[in-house]
Amino acid sequence: MKHLLNLLAAVALLVWGTHMVRTGVLRVFGANLRNLLAHSMGNRFTAALSGLGVTALVQSSTATSLMTSAFVGQGFISLPAALSVMRGADVGTAIMAVLFSFDLSWLSPLFIFVGVVLFITRQDTTPGRIGRALIGLGLMLLALRLVVEATEPLLESPTVRTLLSSVSSDIFMELMLGAVLAVLAYSSLAIVLLIAAMASSGVIPLDVALGLTLGANLGSGLVAVLTTAKAAIEVRQVTMGNMLFKIMGVAIVAPFTGLWVLYAQPHIDGAGQNVVLFHLVFNIFNSLCFIGMTQTVAHWVAKLLPKPEDHSAASLLRPRHLDPSALSTPSLAISCAAREALHQADVVESMLIGLQQVVETDDEKLSQDLRKLEDTVDDLYSAIKYYMTKISRAELDEREGQRWTEIISFTINMEQIGDIIERVLQEVEVKKIRKGRHFSDAGMQEIRELHQHLLNNLRLAMSVFLNGNPREAQKLLEEKARFRDLELAYAATHLNRLADNTVPSIETSSLHIDLISDLKRINSLLCSVAYPILEQAGALAPSRLREHKVPTP
Repeated sequence: MKHLLNLLAAVALLVWGTHMVRTGVLRVFGANLRNLLAHSMGNRFTAALSGLGVTALVQSSTATSLMTSAFVGQGFISLPAALSVMRGADVGTAIMAVLFSFDLSWLSPLFIFVGVVLFITRQDTTPGRIGRALIGLGLMLLALRLVVEATEPLLESPTVRTLLSSVSSDIFMELMLGAVLAVLAYSSLAIVLLIAAMASSGVIPLDVALGLTLGANLGSGLVAVLTTAKAAIEVRQVTMGNMLFKIMGVAIVAPFTGLWVLYAQPHIDGAGQNVVLFHLVFNIFNSLCFIGMTQTVAHWVAKLLPKPEDHSAASLLRPRHLDPSALSTPSLAISCAAREALHQADVVESMLIGLQQVVETDDEKLSQDLRKLEDTVDDLYSAIKYYMTKISRAELDEREGQRWTEIISFTINMEQIGDIIERVLQEVEVKKIRKGRHFSDAGMQEIRELHQHLLNNLRLAMSVFLNGNPREAQKLLEEKARFRDLELAYAATHLNRLADNTVPSIETSSLHIDLISDLKRINSLLCSVAYPILEQAGALAPSRLREHKVPTP
């Protein structure tokens, strides 16, 4: 029992080390890896190479699969391109298995020591996150040595030998067991290394180890399928397509594992090296054999998982980009939230455009429909806020942490603008439409001009939020002063019309003044998007309160 617990503890340590490496690398290079994937889709071969490189860094083809799936779900890349990425990702994780199969145990104490020092002393910085990855590497190397040590006593147990002999009689059982282990460990890399260590210790014969290795490959595809089971159809299509590639590859190779034992084993030293090299050769064969079929498999997957034909207004207003599978990659989740914030701003833009139509046409039905959109703005705000709370601030670097704050601030402002527009629409219904009153021609022209400035500023604010361009942010801030001057000027001309006893101006005076004041408030909320961008760029002027002391009475 003691030896079994030692083995389970070593396996758990191996899985945890793999997790620490993956999360540490993603926290340091997450945004760069995402950009690498997004900009390497010129052809299927460059896409495969990018998948290989990213997976070699994050130590997990599942993580690469989830990142790629999220890109497809957001419309950044096509399904065939994503499947090409996954062809390279499987080779990347196999290469790392070969690397870890060498005796690198002497590096374990060095990695753990340096990693702990970096992580403790500079935990929330890039060196601290690199330290986390180094700790994970050290734990993986330590765990592999412990697996070998723990399996040697188990080999002497008659019960273990009986169980292993029953498994070796059925290739289907080997595939199933390997797949289950990979799913439970959430890492095919960890399980392949475990299988190699057990084969080196003689716990399992080589033919069984090869069958378990093929099963682990199936398990890695199944992990991604299960992880994205509740995601959008576009995301699920990627993981399902990758799973089909793995099934086809295993179906072709599994009947011929005996040929490897017969012809390759005599030329390779050690059962462990045989396992990892077989794993590498299988994935290279699988990628080269099927990379030309990405279009075909994408077509099959589209038939198997068709996109729903739902073009109703309600479907267009639901959250579109908050992909749960992206939460495992903080930088990717931040991008999803930013895109959903722009979706919320699109709804606000629709309300703002409709507001002017209601003011000019007195369409009460349109006004009521627009007021219902405010509920959509609130729902999107709640969905984004809940999604953002699932992103750990500790896992974000300094720039991503700033972006987190910007998204929250932007969505709050959009929600408040929606509230203001809803209230304005109610006042227009009560004070203008139902009483049959109208603005004067001059007053309507002023409102029309302010509204156009406001609409332009909303679109500029969306651009500033998306791109973070300091020059555009400066222009947005200048628009705040220009809008304030217009509001003051139009308030003065309205008072002049009252002095001239202009009847329409007298009847709608209260509504006119309130309307241009509310438009100014909306503009102020829009222009606040510029402040964090300019502050970060060092272009924000200091407050006058800091320059001049208030005199004491």
